[in-house]
Amino acid sequence: MPNRSSTWYEEAVIYSIDVEKFADGNGDGIGDFIGLTEKLTYLSELGITCIWLLPFFRSPDRDNGYDVSDFYTVNPKVGTLDDFLAFLHGAGEHGIRVIIDLVVNHTSDQHPWFQAARRDDETRYRDYYVWSADPPPVAVGAKSIFPGEVDSLWTYDEVARAYYFHHFYDFQPELNAANPQVREEILRIVDYWIAFGVSGFRLDAAPLIIANKGLEHANPRDPHGILRQIGAYLRSRRPGGVLVGEVNLPPEASDAFFGEGDQLQLLLNFMLACYLFAGFAKEDAAAINQGLSLLPEPPAGCGWVNFLRNLDELDFSRVPADLKQAVFEVFAPKKEMQVFDRGIRRRVAPMLNGDQRRIEMAFSIVFSLKGPPLVVYGDEIGIGEDLSRPGRDAVRVPMQWSAEKNGGFSTANAGKLYQPVKTEGKFSYKKVNVADQEKDPGSLLNKVRRFINLRRNQPIFTRGRAVRLSATDPAVLVHGFEDAGDLLLLVHNLAARRIETEIHFGGMQPKRFRDLIDDVEFEVVKKPRLELEPYAYRWLISKGNGS
Repeated sequence: MPNRSSTWYEEAVIYSIDVEKFADGNGDGIGDFIGLTEKLTYLSELGITCIWLLPFFRSPDRDNGYDVSDFYTVNPKVGTLDDFLAFLHGAGEHGIRVIIDLVVNHTSDQHPWFQAARRDDETRYRDYYVWSADPPPVAVGAKSIFPGEVDSLWTYDEVARAYYFHHFYDFQPELNAANPQVREEILRIVDYWIAFGVSGFRLDAAPLIIANKGLEHANPRDPHGILRQIGAYLRSRRPGGVLVGEVNLPPEASDAFFGEGDQLQLLLNFMLACYLFAGFAKEDAAAINQGLSLLPEPPAGCGWVNFLRNLDELDFSRVPADLKQAVFEVFAPKKEMQVFDRGIRRRVAPMLNGDQRRIEMAFSIVFSLKGPPLVVYGDEIGIGEDLSRPGRDAVRVPMQWSAEKNGGFSTANAGKLYQPVKTEGKFSYKKVNVADQEKDPGSLLNKVRRFINLRRNQPIFTRGRAVRLSATDPAVLVHGFEDAGDLLLLVHNLAARRIETEIHFGGMQPKRFRDLIDDVEFEVVKKPRLELEPYAYRWLISKGNGS
């Protein structure tokens, strides 16, 4: 059983940042660590406790930096190692931990390992990758991560005179995790970055690292052994270090990645995000309750990371087809809003039509669930997407800091920006930005700050036992936490209509509640009824049987 003091991540509020899109500190049109460091006060005041950085390593940047050509070097576009260390030190001074992406399922084809491997079949680097001299076999169940863009998992290399394996693009050859030397390389990468003080890693494409890659020698006998090995090494070098897994699998298959708490401590809750939007689309709590009921209980010291969106597409490939259809009809009816025939490439605010009541309600649910909440940069102010951009770039728009030039993202000329800022429509930087919302007590930004503050000040979210409650109206989502006689009741109206509903507490009999958001108290009658405005939410706590 893990030591409670080492599981800081169970109480974390995580904020995901693409450095190139966040803040440009040197005026070249690209976000960088100088700019990010300048925004640490903002992040501290927001209340987040952990920053997750997307890849910032040296890369040809053909896949948003996930095609790494040097795991030990900061991409010059975003700064130097000294810039990164200054950011890391500044984050620490603000009480914010930092986790970074560990992208070790594949490398760029420009990585020195691959360049050596393709030129000499006797070098030790040859077996760092997965090769086949003959027309390659087809791995059972294997398919490209990018259907429609990548047709084959094998590409012939003229220099090597052999085929190499890749789940992603053909410029991302897959590493052979069965090779002990590759595992040692992974541990060296872990060691390098934790020596500087990072608190852990988000493990990219975790299931693919351990997957059968089409050849027998590439399938480890103990597939999860590498995850235990990385986890044990990380914790031995940095007690309390965390591994967050990108495990986009059905719940019954995801559970194995927790192990006995000795593999990945946190798993991104991809499936629940789909069920949340199904509940929003149908204005029916049953879909959300179904999603919650499918989740296995994590081992002690482990948990699910809950979010509305991440920085990839909202992926519906693991849920029933009718659920996907219901969400797509409401939130992604146009083909340009969809990607890879499985996902939605939109931001939260435009999906919910910019209705602040509804966006707040959605955030309230995520912040009130068991497990650390995750916010993607910009969603706390409700920024939009840019559907004119290809693929996943649609949601990776530059952060909107003010109504000034380029939304305050950069002082460069607009033509030099790494990605254009949002200039048109209701989500343009002139209408949606940090500076304006900081001045408005009722803004989305200040509501999100309130959620974070409330959650961090209620230990029952991490200490308490989750309890399933119910309401008479199907549009009302009710759940709660119980701890030593205290009951925290979370109520959400998913509908655009006013509702009066009865709450069923099961065997519990609370007598008095305090509304944490409005800071008012009220008595509980025998059959408590709540009046809820459209998209209203309530966080109600009853202390020690109402006393």
